[in-house]
Amino acid sequence: MTQVEGMPMKRSPKAESPWSKHVPEGSFDTVVIGSGMGGMTAAALLAETGERVLVLEQHYVPGGFTHTFRRPGYEWDVGVHAVGEVTRHSLTGRLLDRLTDGRLEWASLGETYDEFTYPDGLRLAFPDTPAQFRENLIEAFPHERRAIDEYLHLVKVVAGTMRGYYLARLAPKGLAPVADLLLARKAKEYLTMRAKEVIEDLTEDPRLRGVFAAQWGYYGAPPSRASFAMQALVVKHFMHGGYYPVGGSGRIAEELLGRVARAGGWTAIRADVDEILVRGGRAVGVRLVDGREVLAAKVLSAAGVLSTVTRLLPRELRRREWADSIGELAPSPAHVCLYLGFEGDIRAAGATAANQWFYETWDMEQDAWDVGPDGPRGDAPVLYCSFPSLKDPAHDPGPRERHTGEVVTFVPWETFAPWKDARWHKRGDDYEALKQKTQDALLAHFVRRMPALEKHITHVELSTPASTHHFVRPMQGAIYGLEPTTERFENEWLRPRSPIPGLFFGGSEVATVGVIGAMMGGVLGAAAARPLPVMDVVRQVS
Repeated sequence: MTQVEGMPMKRSPKAESPWSKHVPEGSFDTVVIGSGMGGMTAAALLAETGERVLVLEQHYVPGGFTHTFRRPGYEWDVGVHAVGEVTRHSLTGRLLDRLTDGRLEWASLGETYDEFTYPDGLRLAFPDTPAQFRENLIEAFPHERRAIDEYLHLVKVVAGTMRGYYLARLAPKGLAPVADLLLARKAKEYLTMRAKEVIEDLTEDPRLRGVFAAQWGYYGAPPSRASFAMQALVVKHFMHGGYYPVGGSGRIAEELLGRVARAGGWTAIRADVDEILVRGGRAVGVRLVDGREVLAAKVLSAAGVLSTVTRLLPRELRRREWADSIGELAPSPAHVCLYLGFEGDIRAAGATAANQWFYETWDMEQDAWDVGPDGPRGDAPVLYCSFPSLKDPAHDPGPRERHTGEVVTFVPWETFAPWKDARWHKRGDDYEALKQKTQDALLAHFVRRMPALEKHITHVELSTPASTHHFVRPMQGAIYGLEPTTERFENEWLRPRSPIPGLFFGGSEVATVGVIGAMMGGVLGAAAARPLPVMDVVRQVS
């Protein structure tokens, strides 16, 4: 097996790629910091309204957690494993279709998008229809019909409150209390309830409690810390199944940033922002690490609100009360990912387009694998296994039947933090030893769970939180930005319009977690920056 450091392989963009290292001359209406899903959505929406937009990305591949990387014969995504609400039956799906001129296609993962295996052998499929989901739950827990129906009812209720919540986020700070009272009061009730408390009120069955909370890995907070609304929104998000971009997750950046380019804007890679320029009390552009200044009428940061206030604001503004309140919020967990290459018929060996979750415990509070400086102790509490090549109908396995797999689990950031600023591939013997032990243990765990795949493995490599920090640069290697706790949703400053005139925020931290959460955060950021034209576009697809 080949064993090398994970994360993106450098490759030159194709000639038609709507990005390069070049920063075009001339003025821009908006500079967008960060090309994750939130930044790309905001940029494409603003471009749709006629603005000239410049997107700045510090990495040499745009897309944030939607980008892909390659090794000879293989290609992996780094964060898009399953996405709901992307068909034309949903507002988000119709908006994506509009922003990509219908060129971004999505393939269903099938009748089952997630399959869970629990310690006592229970296997439970999460299907692509609400009726079948209810039936599967009742079949597994026949005496818990009332609890199941109440849970599904709450999921529907919470989802119905979010439109008002998003609209209230757009209100100026002075009007926010009134907007929250009139539009977001019900949503905030659920956003500030803890998932554990709500689930425990529904049932006394510890196994059903575990099943209700089992998808917490999609948003990164265990039930005792998670907002119940976040749990409910994830369930609602996948009620009609999971989908994957045809051609791979890199297609998202190609099409959204292509929309920006066709409108006269651009995306500059290797454009690392050092500081947001604030002059006369207003954001007027950015200074890059290399000293270049880029001026614009507006700045929209989609690099994460927490990252922005702690890293990118001028120093004299970082200690303002509002910035301090955001700085006190906790990041979501860090993770490791085992990237696997296969040859042969992996479907016959148990691999599926549906994501496979393997829980080693019914305790959903075990939120991270016990990995210390000397390596892992015991098994990870949960493995999340994805096979991207089986999800993509455009994938050509070739005569050698090459396929890809990914195994993800959460780990403590503190264990890998000492190497966060070390050079990639130059982190030293201690790091390499820790990484190898972690890789070996995770691979062994995966093989025990899916033993028939072992003979097909031809490539193995591990990415760690140090690599996440290097390539994507979230706070503390966070996979989902700010942890979606009740405290996060109680914070009054996590809004798309910042207290600094001309500075706006986009991305998941002003909305909710995940690809579509980040997309909605991008919509909010764009709507705050240019309210009437952006909302007109949204209304046209509603």
